[in-house]
Amino acid sequence: MRATRRQGEAVGLIENRNIICIASNWFYDPTSKHHIMRILSERNHVIWVNYHASRRPSANMADAGAIIGKLRQVVQGPIRVSDHMTVITPMVVPLPGNSAAMAINRRLLTRQIRSVLRDLPDRPVQLWSFSPDVDYLCGTFDEECVIYYCVDEFSAFTGYDREAVLASEKRLCDRADLVVTTSQSLLHVKEPHCRHAALVTHGVDFDHFAGGSIAPIPADMTQIRNPVLGFWGLIQDWFDVQLVADVAKARPEWSLVLIGDIATDVSRLRSLGNMHLLGRRPYGELPAYARAFDVGLIPFRVNDLTRAVNPIKLREYLSAGLPVVSTPMPEVERYRGLVEIANGAEEFIGACERALALRGAEEAAKRMTAMRTETWRSKVEDLSRLVTSIANEPQCDWTSSRVCPAPSGMG
Repeated sequence: MRATRRQGEAVGLIENRNIICIASNWFYDPTSKHHIMRILSERNHVIWVNYHASRRPSANMADAGAIIGKLRQVVQGPIRVSDHMTVITPMVVPLPGNSAAMAINRRLLTRQIRSVLRDLPDRPVQLWSFSPDVDYLCGTFDEECVIYYCVDEFSAFTGYDREAVLASEKRLCDRADLVVTTSQSLLHVKEPHCRHAALVTHGVDFDHFAGGSIAPIPADMTQIRNPVLGFWGLIQDWFDVQLVADVAKARPEWSLVLIGDIATDVSRLRSLGNMHLLGRRPYGELPAYARAFDVGLIPFRVNDLTRAVNPIKLREYLSAGLPVVSTPMPEVERYRGLVEIANGAEEFIGACERALALRGAEEAAKRMTAMRTETWRSKVEDLSRLVTSIANEPQCDWTSSRVCPAPSGMG
């Protein structure tokens, strides 16, 4: 699956490729894959595949609604969302670990992806997967390289078949030309199963969040009493509801604002007078909410899942100049000096008090300066060098440089 270097072709930014991207839903809030593929689509054509076969659906209203939404997208067929980006939602069988389902999905996905490839210029193909369970696609498109971009410990997600995920992910790691992880913890776990592995931490849409200082305060924040301790993101079972409830009860003079879809039980929060659950807000509006926050929170449980997490919101908060308080996760620890880190309600409250004392313009400028070089474009440049080297130089030994430099500006 590797290609030799073409005459006169320099190792550098990826360009003039057809990139197949196996990922989650394009039509949702931006994640690392959205940012990366948007930038890659400037010089390549990206076929984004809304893949939804990693987890068996459950008999609940949320999954029923998701299935209906997926079926609508399937019926729509390929959608050209930009000049160089096509999104498809394939019909697949969501039975992970089932060999018959994998065989069916291979045929379905191959046919639907090839139908889009036929309409694109004849260029080298790269296969990028952000999902752990599509090893059966490797080699299907005569691709010059396969990249597995691992952002989570998928086997630790609630509702996933742990053994099936681990088995398929091991096969994918074994077949991929490059495995990229976004945390040191993930690199440590995946590296033994890979030919080449690299750590490339998440970036940030710096200009978007740094520019929020001129945005008007959202209307739904104008009546909320200061100080405001805020959070944005999916509120799922990794979110420590009890910790947040304890903070809110202990400091009734603080307002706690949660922005995001709720997919776990938050009933103990709804009765608290200083809790404000605003629901999901568009990505474009988050900088304005950051302007209304005094502190950005990352109140995650610490477990196998979150120990492998590299929270993008950390860099978003810092780019907006916000002081940040987080529970102790390894990738957050790397920013100690820019972030207050605490374990348990009492420590967390103390960390919030320290953060509230660091709201001045000088401290905000330090946080923003530290993020200025952590852009998604800089991360894509790192990725491009790694991928181009792997695709063009199959004999190249780059072990000594496989871990990208640590973030700048850490205290």
